[in-house]
Amino acid sequence: MKTRLAHWFTELSRPKKIGILIATDVLFSVLALWLAFSLRWGVWYAPRGEEWYLFVAAPFIAVPIFIRLGLYRAIVRYIEMRALWTIFQATTLYALVFAFVIYQSSIPVIPRTVAPLNGLLMMLLVGSSRFFARWWLSDNYSSLSGTRNTALCSKKNVIIYGAGSAGIQLAAALTHGREYNPVAFIDDNHLLHKQKINGVKIYSLSLLAYVIKRYQISDILLAMPSVSRSRRSEIIRLLEPYAVHVRSMPGLADIAQGKVTFDTLQEVDIADLLGRYCIDPDPSLIQSTINGKVVMVTGAGGSIGSELCRQIIRLQPTSLILFEICEFALYTIEKELQHLLSKMAGSTTFELVAVLGSVLDFERVEKICQTFKVQTFYHTASYKHVPIVERNPGEAVWNNIFGTLHTAQAAIAAQVEKFVLISTDKAVRPTNTMGATKRFAELILQALSVNQEDTQQTCFTMVRFGNVLDSSGSVVPLFREQIARGGPVTVTDPRVIRYFMTIPEAAQLVIQAAAMGQGGDVFVLDMGEPIRILDLAKRMIHLSGLEVKNEDHPDGEIEISFIGLRPGEKLFEELLIGDHVSETSHPRIMRAKEPVISWAELQIMLKHLKAATENDDYVQIRSILTSAVAGFVPQCGISDVLWEKNLRKD
Repeated sequence: MKTRLAHWFTELSRPKKIGILIATDVLFSVLALWLAFSLRWGVWYAPRGEEWYLFVAAPFIAVPIFIRLGLYRAIVRYIEMRALWTIFQATTLYALVFAFVIYQSSIPVIPRTVAPLNGLLMMLLVGSSRFFARWWLSDNYSSLSGTRNTALCSKKNVIIYGAGSAGIQLAAALTHGREYNPVAFIDDNHLLHKQKINGVKIYSLSLLAYVIKRYQISDILLAMPSVSRSRRSEIIRLLEPYAVHVRSMPGLADIAQGKVTFDTLQEVDIADLLGRYCIDPDPSLIQSTINGKVVMVTGAGGSIGSELCRQIIRLQPTSLILFEICEFALYTIEKELQHLLSKMAGSTTFELVAVLGSVLDFERVEKICQTFKVQTFYHTASYKHVPIVERNPGEAVWNNIFGTLHTAQAAIAAQVEKFVLISTDKAVRPTNTMGATKRFAELILQALSVNQEDTQQTCFTMVRFGNVLDSSGSVVPLFREQIARGGPVTVTDPRVIRYFMTIPEAAQLVIQAAAMGQGGDVFVLDMGEPIRILDLAKRMIHLSGLEVKNEDHPDGEIEISFIGLRPGEKLFEELLIGDHVSETSHPRIMRAKEPVISWAELQIMLKHLKAATENDDYVQIRSILTSAVAGFVPQCGISDVLWEKNLRKD
């Protein structure tokens, strides 16, 4: 009967529900007044003569006030504790207005205590009725949903780690949802242990194994959006041994920017696994090359390029030029930035320009720089996927070397103030074509910096760092995809290690390093401690609630297979060629002193390299790269796709 009644009420139209609430409040206004008189006189009160007018007036005073203050706009089964304040305001205003009517009326002998008693009773009736209805309807709504579709509403029992305001809001949201059923909180505050929040008990971390077993937990949800990254990493490490899927709420920055809501759940951020703490940017550095300037970014649709653009527009340049060869990538980043701009105050004077073009087109790059009077130029466009570049070395030479040459020369011709090249740790003693071409690009900028004689010369700066998490083609999204489809997770070699940094931190440090450049500088970002890729794979599997399948755990779900190093890959990455490195004013940025080749000598190399590339002479290309790039020791033979095809034909 109770369930059928709840079903009947929830299926009513909104106007009918409001009508029922108004009718209930009309009844409460009469009942509260009658009880006020009864309590005052100490007997069951019966209205006499003109006193009947008060019982008629009460609903006509209460209902308009309640409508005006929004008591009928709330959805009862989702009503929150903050609604008590609205109820208090509405009933207090009603009590004051009604008291004025009583004391201004000609009705004799109305005790003074009737008015406050009437207000208190009205507040009690209206407030308690709302929250009783909330409890009753929310309790029955899950049952109603379950009868409609049992499979859809079979909830997973979950634990929420963090019993703060975020955890409480998350639990409330999940209770009304159809996927998760919060059965326990875990919190580090011992004062909260054994307490309950909305019927959900709070446990200490030491009891986690017991709670998981008792409630058959499938997921643990981290509700700590404001906790430091190092603390979050520590908690994740503590949860790793348990066979549960660990998910988290987004950070406060994403919630504040409107990217996600507080109850959005996501996979654990891989950056949290690193436990790398963030350093606040130096305001003088991060503003100097962007604020009030015209900025251009090549490869604006790529992983690093797009994040640079996001951070640049927040630093209030006058214009941002997005230069990209891929039409879809350009469309995507322009659309995203326009959305961000729409939320920013004072963005009406900002100019966002999307330009299709190739970095090999010197004339187009020069015209853009001159037309828009570009002052700061970030060159991120490059081919970076090691195995693909190894199979297409000619295109890597065109894009990574001559693309950098043409954009740098265009910047000089247009008198651009700052030119920043995004380089890589793979440029240090490279074993692959990608690293060799990126080091050659650095040599070009170093030589041009020394060669410039104009007093208004362009300041060339290079920033070198390792892998960025979740960038296109990186190992993290690959592992996620492989885990999602049940494995196996492929690791090249159990010994391979890599440096990792988050994309936002890398972009932030690039902007600050650019401000330090004095001409020909090679900056190296502090990447922290290297990470074993095998360990990263295992942690991602565990945090997905799965077990690695191996000899020790033959019943595990995900197998890790070793496929061997791919063409051009090496076990260890380096960030410096020599030992000449000095500190800068920023603790995460170092300045490296690298060998330089003169512009005259480099011009000859470029001439021969261009001819060899045009003629598909990959032997000559490799010879030139080997002679120019210190420490270039190719790991594998020449492997161009067309060249190999022609060899097989011969």
